[in-house]
Amino acid sequence: MKKTLKQILNGIDCIIPETDTEIEHLVFDSRSVTENTLFFALPGTHTTGNKFIADAVLRGAAAVIYEGTISADEQNAIDKACQTKGHKVPLVNVPSARKAMSPVSAAFYDNPSEHLVVYGVTGTEGKSSTVSFIWQLLTACGIKAGFISTVQYSLGGEAINNPQHQTTPEAPIVQRELYEMLMNGCTHAVVESSSHGLSESLNRLGDVHFDCAVFMNVTLEHLEFHKTYEQYKSDKANLFRSLDKFSHTKKIGLNATEETEVPSFGIVNAEDDAASYFTGCTTKKSFAFAEGQTLYTDADTPVSRITEVNASATDLTFTLNLDLKDSKQTVSVHSPTPGAFNAYNITAALLAVHGTTHINIQTIAQKVQSLKSVTGRMTVINQGQPFEVIVDYAHTPSSFQTIFPPIRKRCDKHIICVFGSAGERDVTKRPLQGQIAAQYCDTVILTDEDPRQEDSAVILEDIAKGARKENKLSEDNLLLIADRPKAIRKAFSLAGKDDIVLLLGKSHENSIIYKDGAHPYDEIAEAKTALSEMGFTK
Repeated sequence: MKKTLKQILNGIDCIIPETDTEIEHLVFDSRSVTENTLFFALPGTHTTGNKFIADAVLRGAAAVIYEGTISADEQNAIDKACQTKGHKVPLVNVPSARKAMSPVSAAFYDNPSEHLVVYGVTGTEGKSSTVSFIWQLLTACGIKAGFISTVQYSLGGEAINNPQHQTTPEAPIVQRELYEMLMNGCTHAVVESSSHGLSESLNRLGDVHFDCAVFMNVTLEHLEFHKTYEQYKSDKANLFRSLDKFSHTKKIGLNATEETEVPSFGIVNAEDDAASYFTGCTTKKSFAFAEGQTLYTDADTPVSRITEVNASATDLTFTLNLDLKDSKQTVSVHSPTPGAFNAYNITAALLAVHGTTHINIQTIAQKVQSLKSVTGRMTVINQGQPFEVIVDYAHTPSSFQTIFPPIRKRCDKHIICVFGSAGERDVTKRPLQGQIAAQYCDTVILTDEDPRQEDSAVILEDIAKGARKENKLSEDNLLLIADRPKAIRKAFSLAGKDDIVLLLGKSHENSIIYKDGAHPYDEIAEAKTALSEMGFTK
């Protein structure tokens, strides 16, 4: 991919340089700069990207987008770097380098989302599974699709594990991956849309042309970034606002010549008290789903009802009474994905695929039987041990309230839970996590998640304070073991026949972040190793 600087800066609030430099790469980390790169000098938490402009020039940057003022020392370093390279590098000043990344990246990659049917999925919980289920159902229906999510991604082929902790990548990566999907023959794309990704201040998804917006839920989370619940909710709702932002008349596919009117609509969880807020953020039609009786949608929003949910350790069945405004029908759903909460994720996926493809809902529902769970989402580890081991990503009070009750309902033995809470993140959730775990579990073992720069012992004690409020756990049943592998082994040593051990919070992630950086870590592999040490190797 090659573009001139003028081509990709068109429409950006800046003074376009006279020199029309050719750009071949977009980079926001100076260490990744190569020849003919456009470098975005982003502001950081502890420093400014302007300090790295000179380094980027030395590495071959053809142009730089920056914000703010370049200091005298920084300018001297840049001038020396330009002298070393033998030419002057255009420096483009913008109000916000981060905000500029999205439109510049979209222009560089020829606005790929204008040629794809694009689904966005947002919510505090359920995003990754719902994204995966939409992609799997599209693929099962013979539709070439790609997806981007926390756990995995696909650019049109098999799903690949995502090595990053970041749910929604920065705009250059999002636009590049959508472009590659298009080049690989995809007509549909599913994007996990985090609150950070949808935030106008970060603007990672600001130039993605979404056609279907899915809202799963919104609870207290990421307040260290959004500051208030209302801002967090509003940032997520940008997904629904985007439905009115762009045209849905598209030429779908790489070589399409005819324009198609793509169905555009929203899907909401009617049981979440923010449901009507989200539907109110778009003029497009919205559809809803629910299992419970208390609904938070407007009267004109049709609600599909989930009934007769039966979840075991290995599969899930439920009945879906569909209300699609123009038709009502009932479908029986059977999925080999454990977890009662997956009834919500699967229903959202069914509504999304049916609404955009108009494939018979009964036909799509039959494809549910081939779904595979997302790694680390209610993943059962069985090596012949007499107790059940489940790995899940649950790490918020609301996700605890989702997974604990059905597990408690089917377990008449002991539930042992291992979890922690992230450092440098929302601290208000810590005691709530502890309190909810103590309500449903017989033994709670608190351990490291990602302490980052915080004192691990302080984090664990914050959680423990909430657990002690329930007055249900003795000191022998509330253990603080910071070392996560040791905590897992302690849990297994306490587990008896038919007990359930829950390992929560790390799931698919490939590291634990401490003060000195990220340490490699694989929860599933660690659990399997610990079981092997006990002699269970099935």
